[in-house]
Amino acid sequence: MNTTESKNNELLRGGQFLVKETKAEDVFTPEDFTEEQKMMRDSVKEFIDREVWPLKERFEHHDYALTEEMMKKIGELGLLGVAVPEEYDGLGMGFVTTMLVCDYISGATGSLATAFGAHTGIGTMPITLYGTEEQKKKYVPKLASGEWFGAYALTEPGAGSDANSGKTKAVLSEDGKYYSISGQKMWISNSGFCHTMIVFARIEDDKYITGFIVENDPENGITMGEEEKKLGIHSSSTRQVFFNETKVPVENMLAGRGDGFKIAMNALNIGRIKLAAAGLDAQRRVITKSVEYANERFQFNVPISSFGAIKLKLAEMATNAYVDESATYRAGKNIEDRIALRVEGGNSHQEAELKGVEEYAIECSILKVAISEDIQHCTDEGIQIFGGMGYSADTPMESAWRDARITRIYEGTNEINRMLSVGMLVKKAMKGHVDLLNPAQAVASELTGIPSFDIPDYSELFSEEKDMIAKLKKVFLMVAGSAVQKYGTELEEHQQTLMAAADILIEIYMAESAILRTEKNAKRFGKDSQKEQIAMSQLYLYHAVDIITMKAKEAILSFAEGDEQKMMLMGLRRFTKYQNMPNIGQLRKTIAEKVIAENAYPF
Repeated sequence: MNTTESKNNELLRGGQFLVKETKAEDVFTPEDFTEEQKMMRDSVKEFIDREVWPLKERFEHHDYALTEEMMKKIGELGLLGVAVPEEYDGLGMGFVTTMLVCDYISGATGSLATAFGAHTGIGTMPITLYGTEEQKKKYVPKLASGEWFGAYALTEPGAGSDANSGKTKAVLSEDGKYYSISGQKMWISNSGFCHTMIVFARIEDDKYITGFIVENDPENGITMGEEEKKLGIHSSSTRQVFFNETKVPVENMLAGRGDGFKIAMNALNIGRIKLAAAGLDAQRRVITKSVEYANERFQFNVPISSFGAIKLKLAEMATNAYVDESATYRAGKNIEDRIALRVEGGNSHQEAELKGVEEYAIECSILKVAISEDIQHCTDEGIQIFGGMGYSADTPMESAWRDARITRIYEGTNEINRMLSVGMLVKKAMKGHVDLLNPAQAVASELTGIPSFDIPDYSELFSEEKDMIAKLKKVFLMVAGSAVQKYGTELEEHQQTLMAAADILIEIYMAESAILRTEKNAKRFGKDSQKEQIAMSQLYLYHAVDIITMKAKEAILSFAEGDEQKMMLMGLRRFTKYQNMPNIGQLRKTIAEKVIAENAYPF
């Protein structure tokens, strides 16, 4: 067996976390950042603190010129090209580093985060990954430097989640030299200042849409609507775009005819994990501002941070942020390693990155859902800690809450992503990429067998928690396996069951990621150094067990009856039973006191 094959066998495929054990030493954590990555992180954070955070209020007053100005400065730093190969004037950084930049550049304001994400991701990446050599040489260097900005025109009034249902048409000219594009696009980020757009249109009656690189020229049949009035991301330019026989040279077709849907779906996979990364520093900043206020705000002659109700909020906010970091960088490094393996195996950069991200599409959807909901909860609790001041636009909580709301809609709604995560897992199982059948059958046999009454030895760190994770995986296999057996190919029609199964899957991945990160760091830095991290990992798992219990019960009661239902409910109780219940109050106190003492998110 050669080295590549050996590494390939060691690296779990997407979705296999559910049925194969992951060892703590095999996960990547934020504590594993290289010195180069730390320098990149610190330089990005310094730029945001110096240039962006002091102007936060201006971003709330529809200052689109400010967003464009900041994007140019980011381009001058080279950060718009962090993921662009060096041969096209980019930095050519690895996938983890690109996520790290996205993480720290996105925390101050959703307006700049959206502009950055739309430009570097869906505005530039499709050309980098699908473009011809001529297309990449012509467009990518300008996009990487910030000389030009990019946008992505997919959504239409009648085509949102059903992206392939767009009505925009592309008609080939009689001389075969160009296509005339006519149609309407909406919710187009960066449209007010973009130079290029990735536009999707249908040629004749093709089953699938086609992608085109379109230069933004008002004299070529392109008009813009007024800036949209939005709940949040006020300085993110968002307009409708109208194409009226816009002439696009045939050489500007992206990939091949009918490949637009494939481009769109793969762009969304990358966009989902990048969106997850973009929600991390936003949480850190909200937590830091919240604890600063709680330490300064006195009521009844004491700081409100001394109140148990406030400690509870700070502990839960910090826990979610820590877990989200753990899961995001775990998945990001898996993608980076898969890309490297493909390059080593002879794939081009384009194919390696596309296939590397596609391999972990399940994890990308999981992260998008979990973190978008955590950032919304974090900002909501931030408002609550600030009290009446939190509702005022004079404090950063109000805008943070509004900006957070879009993340549950971006890159496919959370409902779509929940159903996708389970649907993709089932499809992987059918292709033989993830063995769900044998583990599911083993769980079914266990349900009818005699349970063990031996008391396990839980003396090692996280021994009970890891055993609980293993049991929670059995819950998913029990529920999903029975649902697949009952509904077969009609499973997609039973969305409530799919949603419940997805929530189980999400909680397993997030909880396991935190436990593995903390276990790895406890082994190398010492258990005493990870006291709060251990508490956060245990606290999150406690909540995960509750959520999984509720969602599994909902699913079981929805599709199972009689003896089957009774047996599955008994199995659920067995698989969610703690031997030693954690002291939740003490865990929260431990976490909160660290946050309060540091007067910031400290982990």
